[in-house]
Formats: sequence, structure tokens, C-alpha cells
Amino acid sequence: MPQRTVYQTTIEHLQILDEDAKLDTKLAKDTLTDEEVRDLFEKMVIYRHFDEVGFKLQRSGRMGTYPQNKGQEAAALGSGYAAKKGTDFLVPCYRENAALFLHGLPMHNILLHWMGDERGNQIPDGVHMTPLSIPIGTQMLHAAGIAWAFKIRQEPRCVITYFGDGATSEGDFHEAMNFAGTLQAPCVFFCQNNQWAISVPRESQTASETIAQKALGYGMPTTQVDGNDMFAVFKATREALDRARAGGGPSFIEAVTYRLADHTTADDARRYRDTEELEAWQAKDPIIRHRKYLESKGLWDDEKQAETEARAKKIVQEVVKAAEGIDKPNFEDIFDYTFAEIPESISRQRDTGRTSSLGQNPDQIGLQAESQRV
Repeated sequence: MPQRTVYQTTIEHLQILDEDAKLDTKLAKDTLTDEEVRDLFEKMVIYRHFDEVGFKLQRSGRMGTYPQNKGQEAAALGSGYAAKKGTDFLVPCYRENAALFLHGLPMHNILLHWMGDERGNQIPDGVHMTPLSIPIGTQMLHAAGIAWAFKIRQEPRCVITYFGDGATSEGDFHEAMNFAGTLQAPCVFFCQNNQWAISVPRESQTASETIAQKALGYGMPTTQVDGNDMFAVFKATREALDRARAGGGPSFIEAVTYRLADHTTADDARRYRDTEELEAWQAKDPIIRHRKYLESKGLWDDEKQAETEARAKKIVQEVVKAAEGIDKPNFEDIFDYTFAEIPESISRQRDTGRTSSLGQNPDQIGLQAESQRV
């Protein structure tokens, strides 16, 4: 046979709760209970308020650049809830606040990070995640390595790493995917396709019809889900984690969602984004969708909404107070947390507050010795 098909496949799109809050009960079986949806929705409301306050802190000069998570909460919550808290490892980008909070990261750590305080990146003991990754795509390499370590140690643990659609055009993405696929590392690559790579639309930064199909080149099971549907995100992520835990290797999930705010507070999306597109996606806001669903079940109403918003306001006020009221860091910290064993010259700098070692050897800073000066 001179010509034959050597590879053929399809990629499925999963949606369980549609934009009108209609649930596919068959697909929803054994996913989230109504009580779980209600609890997660309460968190969604609190985290949205946190996000809005983060924006206001920046605008009032109390915090540096801040990237809002607005509109992407369902993707983070659904996937984070599928992972085993205290066992699995999260390797985030910077729009997964909901998943990080769900797994135990103190909320004020995020504010400290964007205030420029490195203590925001100090992950508490027992909280299994890396700090936020600002460079696009570099965290996926770390995730592949952590997952490989779990496999070598024969630990029943998995990694979820988060990134945006733009990161899939970075070289680090392909190296991490190739590494994880070849070594069958227990890692779930979770792409939040929010349609924009900063100011570049998805269709301009990649020729791939879907982001999900990029995983095929690395031998991974791959699927596309409605990223604003917690049922679909939870189902797809749990299945991927279960497969990885059983030795089935890595998986890829493309969660189709939308960035309802600017890329960061340093950006103005009105300069490049169509207003009609934004309005269409605002109607698909996960908060609107899941509230409609809970109301149809008699589990939510205006009174419950008001109570939750009041609680959210109180919680976030305490979070801001904790971040802004933190004691100043010790001068010694820049030395004590840099070296496992501090060299004598560095300890002298720490103890005296002077860079005396540089003066003893001017060549270290590109200066000529005294005898060579004209």
C-alpha cells in the first residue's frame, strides 16, 4: 500500500453547564454536588471582590501592577478543587488566585507579591505550590521536573501547571511538554485560553485551530472544555489527574475562557479589543452562570448574595490590613536566605553593613588597582 493514513484523531469539547445555566445531568453525574457548587460559588464571589480590591489598591497607589483574574475564576476553582489538597502540587502563572487560595495560600500573600514584598512568595509549610511565575511559560519546565520527581519517588502525587494561550508559543512550553510526554510524568498542563496574549489575539499568535491539538505532538491525551463551566473543568481535570496517578502520564486541558479585564493595570485593552467581543463574553461571566443555576435549585437568592458580599468585604478588608500592616523585613534577610552556608566575606557584609570585600579587591568591580592608575 503506497499511501495510508498513519494518524488520525478528534478533539472533544466538553460543556456541562451552558451559558443559560442548563445542566446536562448525564455528563454531570458523579461530578459536583449542588452543595459543592454553592460552596465554590461563595468562594467565587469572595475572590472576585478580592480581585476588584486589588485593582483599586493599584489605582490608589498602594500597590504595584496587578493582573486581574476577573472572568477566569471557574477555570481555577474547578481544576483546583479536582486536585488533592496537601498532596498534589500547583505550579501557577498569575491568574489562578482562586485555586491557590483553595489549596491554602494566605490571601495576603498575593497582595504582598504585587506590592513588591518578597515575603509574598514565601509559601507556608504544607502548602504545595510554587510562587507566582511572571515570565511567560517558564513555570511549565518546573512542573515537568516536579512531576518527574514524584514518579521517581513512586509517590501517588500529581502536578497541575497553569498558563495562558500565549505561553504555548514559547519555547519553554514545547520543551516541558516533550520532557513530560517522553518520561510520562504525572503532570496536567492546564491552559487558560483567555483569547489574548497581552494585546495579541489568539488567532494572530498561533496558527493552530485549537490550543488543545498542540498536545498531540507530544503523545498526550488532550481535551477542550468550557472554562467558564465548573462542572466541565472539574470533570476533565479529575479524569486527567486520576489517569496520571495511575501511571498514565501527562494530559493537556484547554479551558476556553476570557479575560474580562485588562491584561494588567499597566494595560488599556480598549486600544486593541473590540467592545462587542467584550460584551459577548461578559454575558458568559461564570458568576452569572453559576448563580442562575443555584437560583434554579432554590439554593441562592438576593438575600444570600447580599450576605456573601458583606462577608467578602469583611474578609478582604482583613486581608488588606494584614498585607499593609506587615512589619518591615529584617536587613539580614537578603543574606540569610541566599546561601545555605554563608561565606565569610558575605557574613562580614551582613554584620557591618559595608561591602568591604569589594574595596579589598577593586578588580571585582572593574576598577584598576592603585598602582595601575595614571
